[in-house]
Amino acid sequence: MNRRILTGGALALTAGLALAGCSETSAGKADKAAAKPELKVAGAFMPAPAMDTMASGFFTVTNKGGADKLTSVTSGIAKKVTLHSTEGNAMKEQKSFDVPANGELDFARGGNHLMFEELEQKPKEGDKVAVTLHFEKSDPIEVEVPVKAATYNPKPGKHASH
Repeated sequence: MNRRILTGGALALTAGLALAGCSETSAGKADKAAAKPELKVAGAFMPAPAMDTMASGFFTVTNKGGADKLTSVTSGIAKKVTLHSTEGNAMKEQKSFDVPANGELDFARGGNHLMFEELEQKPKEGDKVAVTLHFEKSDPIEVEVPVKAATYNPKPGKHASH
């Protein structure tokens, strides 16, 4: 009888330790998700706009830390800069975009992009446009966005660092 009690106690203790290990692992994952974001912007470009009033912008935010959120973008070249997603052929304005922990937020032709509205001046190929990205947790990031040919479309994964 004592042997059964000891065996049962040992099994209960083992199960308890296994569950404690699981909760520590979950807590470890939660700590990583809550870690400070480490953001870097690369591959920024603006195709030379065809219109005098509007332009688009593209870039990639790489994050080697905890999750963050791109909440807005400002630039002295436009009265308003808005965030947009594209699904199918439909463009939709967004209030923010998630920057995943240890992941990327990509703004590329045919997908997420910036819209520079009510341009103060029309940028030309070869110009650089100052843009500030604002995040929920991280400090703002200032980026010099080069204006490229209207047809410029970089190959995926070929972003240059800024």
